[in-house]
Amino acid sequence: MTDAEYASRDDGQFIKVIDVIEDGYVFFGRLTNGGSARFSLPEPVGLSRGDIIFTTEGRWYPAPDTVWPEDGSVGVIRKLLDDGVALEGGAVIRVLKGKPSVEVAVGNTVEYNDIDGIVRVISDTPLRYRDAGVDDDLHEYVIDPSENGLSFDSFGGYEDVVSRAKELIETQLDRAEELKAIGAKPVKGVIFTGAPGTGKTHLARIIAQVSRAKFYLVSGPSIVSKWVGDSEETLRRLFEEAAKQERAIIFFDEIDSIAGRRTNDSNGESKRVVAQLLTLLDGFEAESNVIVIAATNRVEDIDEALLRPGRFDWEIDFPLPTVEDRYKILQVRAARLTTVDPLPLEDLAKLTDGWSGAMLTAIWTEAALVAAGDGRKAIADEDLALAFERVRTRPTRVRAEGSDRVT
Repeated sequence: MTDAEYASRDDGQFIKVIDVIEDGYVFFGRLTNGGSARFSLPEPVGLSRGDIIFTTEGRWYPAPDTVWPEDGSVGVIRKLLDDGVALEGGAVIRVLKGKPSVEVAVGNTVEYNDIDGIVRVISDTPLRYRDAGVDDDLHEYVIDPSENGLSFDSFGGYEDVVSRAKELIETQLDRAEELKAIGAKPVKGVIFTGAPGTGKTHLARIIAQVSRAKFYLVSGPSIVSKWVGDSEETLRRLFEEAAKQERAIIFFDEIDSIAGRRTNDSNGESKRVVAQLLTLLDGFEAESNVIVIAATNRVEDIDEALLRPGRFDWEIDFPLPTVEDRYKILQVRAARLTTVDPLPLEDLAKLTDGWSGAMLTAIWTEAALVAAGDGRKAIADEDLALAFERVRTRPTRVRAEGSDRVT
């Protein structure tokens, strides 16, 4: 019968052979609905485990594999046994009996089913459950800062911070040969500290753009997985990929969320991730043109082992902007928008004491909404005044006794 002939009949059933006994004419089989039963034929036949047959009116016909519903599963080989393999599939470890029909190794991601066992190797390394391995080239972490045409001119104020960032590029990346000739150890890591909204992530993107480095952005929570060993494997692959580049920057945003202080109360995942980061930072080659930058607004919560010299060598603090910084931040943003001069930027800078760069940027967002809502195509001083009031009266979150509250 052809596939079309099988499909046109509704008076029979498909059976997949699980095991053949009694000289080949009695066998156990599985039905398409998941059930299984014992079957017998009038005489011995050449059936084997895994064969598919179609039975109707007391007769049977060989059927192609294409008619059987797909029943494969995916798992990771965790241990090779004398009589099979231990395989992690879903949230459980199970044992597949018998020697695999394909060559496998610990850590392989494989396709398997209950009848045929392991069918094929999908990947030599474990694939993560959450994205089924679509990040084989780690593309989800790669950011192209050049899309926004960033430069140090895009970062208003903070002259000391910017000067330190320029030094990092000029010495660590542009002068790598000179450092190597001197025999000096490279700067492995830099940690940005300071209040939220002070431009830590923005400056990291600028450094990547100006230095022409490949930029990997890792948000702390995004790398945490519920699967044992998955987070550490991702970190290893990330560092290995970065080391292949001419120059690269790995930026950990909210690093305190994955590298908190290890205590007796810390969970196993947190301890393993911190240990893996320590190992990777210690494993830098002297000639490596990879810089690790991390950002946090809670440096006191980071494991102290990461902060010692030789790992995160530099700490660059981002305080709340001064009045001069606020004026320059407002100027930088104004230069990228259509405005009606003159604008009271100096007065606005004086009125925003204690504001972060993100709050200053929010003024321009509100001002643009006001102008557009009024049918105008440029921001005027009255728009800024109304925008200032909107941002000023927003609820703000302040930390009190270890928790957040709205004031």
